[in-house]
Amino acid sequence: MKFVPRSRLAPARSLVTALATALVVLSGCSASGDGSGKGSAGFGLDDPAKKEIAMRLVSSAENATLDWKAQYKYIQDIDDGRGYTAGIIGFCSGTGDMLKVVERYAATRPGNPLERFLPALRAVEGSDAHDGLGRPFTDAWAKAAADAAFRSAQDAERDHSYFDPAVRQGKDDGLGALGQFIYYDAYVMHGAADSGGTVGFRTMRREALAAAEPPSRGGDETTYLNAFLDARVTAIRKEPSHSDASRIETAQRVFVREGRFELETPLRWKVYGDSYRIDGP
Repeated sequence: MKFVPRSRLAPARSLVTALATALVVLSGCSASGDGSGKGSAGFGLDDPAKKEIAMRLVSSAENATLDWKAQYKYIQDIDDGRGYTAGIIGFCSGTGDMLKVVERYAATRPGNPLERFLPALRAVEGSDAHDGLGRPFTDAWAKAAADAAFRSAQDAERDHSYFDPAVRQGKDDGLGALGQFIYYDAYVMHGAADSGGTVGFRTMRREALAAAEPPSRGGDETTYLNAFLDARVTAIRKEPSHSDASRIETAQRVFVREGRFELETPLRWKVYGDSYRIDGP
């Protein structure tokens, strides 16, 4: 993650004063950002409390609720050209990540009710078709959510394909928890690479780097994050299935403006006209 020098002890102080100041400095080692926009020492998004906040933020945009744990059973065709959208971050039958979830589930729970749909999921990848799926599949998906092994399969695919790569790249770029979340949300909505008329995370990052330096290269964090968000808004408006950029303009951009580089609570935002807040971890 990013690191910024903290206040230093004055050379000439009484022992008591020096010790008290040292305690303040030590307590700040894992504290929130200093609001300068130049980087701050703190927990990464992979800290459990920060990850919980990230999941709630994504759920507000993907499912219009902060209760992300209730979304394992969710499945619906939202007419975005990606077939069925389902689960905790919107795995899609058309993009292949839904297939990976079911494959993971089959590996740990052979003979589960979703396993028989694997051939159909492989066949519909790259399209919005429901061939071989339909109501039997959506019912089986919803029922499988009661199985801890299926929930673990969703968690594992989320981490492997979206969360972990986003956090790793965010840390490499010197970003705090907010920047890592901004990367993660872009991964969830757009994927890593361009495909089928969509602009992927890698293209957005490349455009952001052309406009501003990240903290890891000595750049200002606020400036860089706004450059990335600018690239993402442009990407959203290029996609035929997306046009509303409120998850950027009335949520993530708000956090950047407020200097919440470590996703410090309270957080207040709007997505698609609905208001949300998180008052604590």
